[in-house]
Amino acid sequence: MTALHTNCGLINIFTNVNVFDFTSKSDGLPVDARRKKGKLPETGQRTPAMKLILPVIVALIGASAASSQELQLQPLTEWKAVYGLVETRDRLPARARIGGTISELSVSEGDHVTQGQRIALIVDDKLAFQLAAADAQISTLQSRLEAAQTDYDRGKELFARGVITKQNFDQLTTQVDVLKGEIRSAESNRLVISQQVAEGEVLAPDNGIVLSVPTAKGSVASPGEGIAIIGSGGSFLRLSIPERHATALKQGDKISIGEGQSGRLAKIYPQIEGGRVLADVEVDKLDDRFIGRRIPVRLPVSTRKALLVPESAVTLQGGIDFVTIDIDGAPLRRAVVLGEKVNQDGQNYYEVLTGLYAGDKLVNSDD
Repeated sequence: MTALHTNCGLINIFTNVNVFDFTSKSDGLPVDARRKKGKLPETGQRTPAMKLILPVIVALIGASAASSQELQLQPLTEWKAVYGLVETRDRLPARARIGGTISELSVSEGDHVTQGQRIALIVDDKLAFQLAAADAQISTLQSRLEAAQTDYDRGKELFARGVITKQNFDQLTTQVDVLKGEIRSAESNRLVISQQVAEGEVLAPDNGIVLSVPTAKGSVASPGEGIAIIGSGGSFLRLSIPERHATALKQGDKISIGEGQSGRLAKIYPQIEGGRVLADVEVDKLDDRFIGRRIPVRLPVSTRKALLVPESAVTLQGGIDFVTIDIDGAPLRRAVVLGEKVNQDGQNYYEVLTGLYAGDKLVNSDD
């Protein structure tokens, strides 16, 4: 309403100027007569004076419809561009538990596996021979035990009738007990060999994806050798940051990811190697199809004060950027040198390097 009253007042002022009052001339002729003689413009026709004054009216009306805000120094975050590597949280090797020949290899790079899934089979021919020998030994001992048990049963009847002495009967009893013990020992040895045969199966240590398979079917594996590397525990970004920025990083900082995502600085490793600090960033729904892929990342490393103006307040003319400011109630366009473009709270701003000062009043259109 104030702007409307102001605009009406401006129009009233300029309509009272003699430029529109053509009856004030000394010839005393009526308006129609003077128009016929060419001393007045036709209705709707502008005079040179009117052409000069009307743009001024429009400019003043436009200026009165604009608002101004005082520029203040605002905190601006300095970002460091680095690259992050997509890594799995754990890298677990699926190792061979016995030595032998790899007779079966059922996975390759990129396959997804579940915990306990068999991914390879190692065969040691010697174990099969040892297992056969253990079976033969147990069979022999069982035959001897049957004979000893028969002698024991006969001796027990003879001892009851007093035909043999107690010493002879005790010998028969001891012989049966010894053979039973030998059979138990042979069966235990057979279980050990059977377990070694079962350990020829190479199992996945956890749910995950197969990152590498350094061996091949038919090759010889030794105990403890890695048959496949399994990536498990989810994925994250591993950063390698110059040590001069280490003190500016804090656990929990928000990290800008180059793919339009954001993450959280989850862990900063205390050990510095080669002048660089390692840090892990957690990112929701991170694409982990390619482990080791490089992704651009921006890190907040410092904060400084800067003058920021909205993108809408900057106009480009003749290759020069201009910003309109308020000087004693009148708008004035001032040439500026702009810095980087930043985004704050979803709105784009430009940093002003030169041309404006803190306390200047920026003119913003109400539109």
